[in-house]
Amino acid sequence: MSESQRRSADAVDDEDASSSDDEDEFAGSKEADLRSREVTEGPERAPHRSMFRAMGFDDEDLSSPMVGVANPAADITPCNVHLDDVAGSALDGIEETGGMPIEFGTITISDAISMGTEGMKASLISREVIADSVELVSFGERMDGLVTVAGCDKNLPGMLMAAIRTDLPSVFLYGGSIMPGQHEGRDVTIVQVFEGVGTYAQGEMEADDLDELERNACPGAGSCGGMFTANTMASISEALGLAPLGSASPPAEEDERYDVAERAGDLAVDCIENDRRPSDILTRKSFENAIALQTAIGGSTNGVLHLLALAGEADIDLDIEDFDEISRRTPKIANMQPGGDSVMNDLHEIGGVPIVIRRLLEAGLFDGDQLTVTGRTIEEELETLDLPDDDEIDADFLYTVDEPKQPEGAIKILKGNLAPEGAVLKATGQDEFHHQGPARIFENEEDAMEYVQTGEIDSGDVIVIRNEGPKGGPGMREMLGVTAAVVGAGHEDDVALLTDGRFSGATRGPMIGHVAPEAASGGPIALIEEGDEVTVDIPSRELSVDLSDEELESRHDEWEPLEPPYSTGILAKYHRDFSSASLGAVTNPGVKHE
Repeated sequence: MSESQRRSADAVDDEDASSSDDEDEFAGSKEADLRSREVTEGPERAPHRSMFRAMGFDDEDLSSPMVGVANPAADITPCNVHLDDVAGSALDGIEETGGMPIEFGTITISDAISMGTEGMKASLISREVIADSVELVSFGERMDGLVTVAGCDKNLPGMLMAAIRTDLPSVFLYGGSIMPGQHEGRDVTIVQVFEGVGTYAQGEMEADDLDELERNACPGAGSCGGMFTANTMASISEALGLAPLGSASPPAEEDERYDVAERAGDLAVDCIENDRRPSDILTRKSFENAIALQTAIGGSTNGVLHLLALAGEADIDLDIEDFDEISRRTPKIANMQPGGDSVMNDLHEIGGVPIVIRRLLEAGLFDGDQLTVTGRTIEEELETLDLPDDDEIDADFLYTVDEPKQPEGAIKILKGNLAPEGAVLKATGQDEFHHQGPARIFENEEDAMEYVQTGEIDSGDVIVIRNEGPKGGPGMREMLGVTAAVVGAGHEDDVALLTDGRFSGATRGPMIGHVAPEAASGGPIALIEEGDEVTVDIPSRELSVDLSDEELESRHDEWEPLEPPYSTGILAKYHRDFSSASLGAVTNPGVKHE
């Protein structure tokens, strides 16, 4: 129930609700040009105001900036199950600061619950639906600003895309991550359960042990706890300046999360009053900052896809090669799950994302002059925070720039005759990885999963899963089930996997996704055959197949595209509309598609 609905339950109509012919009666705003005046001001808007009064709004509300709170709360994922409470604190912040809060809903898809099923095709599509729906509501209802709330993976980029696309004064609000579970004396997350499935399939875990792990891995509300996609994008929102510094790391069920939410509501009103918009905050440099942070913390490969999409919405030139260039010069200094053992709460306890940003800034790897949603620059914001000094921080998962975990960042962009437009790898092991082996071809995720679980996988294999790209899926499924099963079967370092689909931020090992062009577009991944020799070489950023240009051209001449997997409905529409993964898999007609 929204704040306005709560008010209407006990509201007493003791004021004169009649309209006046004098339009000045309705002009009590601090800003004369608020867009919401189109539905709240003047005698001709009496019917509109009557509708608002039915929901408990009064004259003071109707003369205040109208702030939409986009809330994807749902009972289908722990990432979002608590967001009504988080949004409620944002509503309080808006009202206390003189705004008129209006809460509205949008969809969410649980990546973890849909993982490994046909339903996972809905995940990336949900990013687009979220962005579209927030744009539509804020446009149709003539809102002045937004607080965009997010929990599960695609909520975050969807909400950020909406803020950028509408260019309304906006504050991004993350719902926070889940605390780690406890199993056999160690911290565990959902990724250990996925990997446990592979271990069980190999006969190396008892059913009772897997059952106990399942029951203990997720102790409450919040997004998956490692540096997976949700926490990666929440961290990135700070680096972009679209969320306040320090807002990403407070856990979902801690009081501090609700303090962050209330401040977001306060800031949204401030942004409206000062006409501070995403277009005032976002620059090429702010996107470079986001990439530097992503690579330094070992963030999800999905961050590449989503940052390309966000840059497209902002009309800022960003290419997939930029990720590799920045990663080469930015060391990995945080070793969190899935590469390490630590989770977001561990980072929060030592100061959160601002600690990492400060280290990058002091090393000249981050531009502190970029503006944030508060109206201050990143560097100015750091000065306002009560952060421990570097010499006071004792955390075995956080390294210095001078003595990093890895000399380069975690994100690698591979190219070659198998991926002319690029492919994405997150290095969770050594940067010097080189692998050469025969291709094992699968036309979908399910067939590959069966191959892994039946124990047929051999050391040296290169598992190729195709027809899972943005168009081919459609929806570019994440395949944590397959990658976790490979790792769980003991093949973290001696089997490579590549796909035109995606991987979860929880994936670890030599898993290469976003191969472009995708199979559905006739990319080289559609042309390789069982047994072809594939090379994965991280130092040279190579992803290639041992075939001549002439042979690839000959195979392409004989290639015939598969029939679209769906002929009607939303999946058919997105098969038609998605662009290449190398461009962010966007669907907005105004964003670069070719």
